[in-house]
Amino acid sequence: MTTKSEQIAKLNDAFRKSIFNQPHGRVLMTSGLRSVFNGGAILSIFEYVKDFNDFQEENDPYGEHDFGAFTYQDERIIWKFDYYDQAFEYHSADPANPDITNRVLTIMLGSDW
Repeated sequence: MTTKSEQIAKLNDAFRKSIFNQPHGRVLMTSGLRSVFNGGAILSIFEYVKDFNDFQEENDPYGEHDFGAFTYQDERIIWKFDYYDQAFEYHSADPANPDITNRVLTIMLGSDW
């Protein structure tokens, strides 16, 4: 039987891996990230997020694959998930249920955190 955390991790991984074609959520980047990097670098950063697989106890204590960090061109990059209802108005009542949850993946500079 799959735990709720395992289901959330599975959904988060699927969302990240289809980052360029995502109908059930949004991908956002901060203005700080945009001020430091341009189009080609942004695409490379998105690829890093998409391929991220360095989940450990320190950055994934609940096993939900909802946060990651890496260094790109000497800048610390952080990404994280938030979960909203279908209207993007309130937090989702159950992030493990894709029928009632929209995922928002935010990618930012470490200094934006």
